[in-house]
Amino acid sequence: MTDRATTANWEDELAAETARAVRELLERATASDRVAPVSEQAVLSLGTRSPARHLVASVAGSGEVVGYANLVPAHSEHPAMAEVAVAPEHRGQGIGTGLVDAALAAGGPGARVWAHGDLPPAQAVAARLKLSVSRELWQMRRDLANSELPELAVPEGLELRTYAGPSDDAELLRVNGAAFSWHPEQGGWTERDIDARRQESWFDPKGLFIAVDPADPARILGFHWTKVHHDENPPLGEVYVVGIDPAAQGRGLGRLLTLAGLHYLHERGLGQVLLYTEGDNTAAVHTYTRLGFTRSHVDVAYSVVS
Repeated sequence: MTDRATTANWEDELAAETARAVRELLERATASDRVAPVSEQAVLSLGTRSPARHLVASVAGSGEVVGYANLVPAHSEHPAMAEVAVAPEHRGQGIGTGLVDAALAAGGPGARVWAHGDLPPAQAVAARLKLSVSRELWQMRRDLANSELPELAVPEGLELRTYAGPSDDAELLRVNGAAFSWHPEQGGWTERDIDARRQESWFDPKGLFIAVDPADPARILGFHWTKVHHDENPPLGEVYVVGIDPAAQGRGLGRLLTLAGLHYLHERGLGQVLLYTEGDNTAAVHTYTRLGFTRSHVDVAYSVVS
């Protein structure tokens, strides 16, 4: 599959030692590119049972891990999605091209592969395999330290609170599933996905905002889950997930919840905040632009030209 003697086999679950080697590879790639090569969801799938499949390229004989592909199979109406990383010191040897080609073949018709940051090596692989752009995910950023935020005013008939614990999970999943039914990754969250993130060191229940109607407080109308990247220097805030129940659209909840999270991140002393949104989600881009966000970089999904 490559220009050098490597082996690669698909696995449904990685052994602990292999998962550790893949994480180390991902850390080296991130440090080299200044862009994480795979998503948080792919990282969380390492070493545990999940829908994702794993393809690890290693040097024949030594077993050194030099490349990795993560593949989430097609489900419902969503195509298979792959993410690929190659160790910086082993690039230019055909490993990335081989992994991408294998992942798209395993994913079946319509399969896509993410190029986070759409860096030149990824563009070269896409050109070599004659792939085309099928999706764009924008990263947008906003300064918090040197600009004022609009006042947070909760309108009558709405109440804002923070996460009360697992008792909120069923409603969060209901809203998330309805809000992101069209989204290949976000829409399929389960209790396991919430629990995995609750175990992460960055999780803070005070940073998960929930909107309800006081007349029916058990039913969640929308939520905003914030995140703080403590591994960045300086630490960086994130508008992690904003989900609105489609039945509650038109009440300004997207702006209200986003603003609540921005005030919270500002109060924590964070100087900048980021978010991700689909490039063709005009309504979301409009909302975030009005709140002072500008596009920072683009992640691109490539697929086989039909």
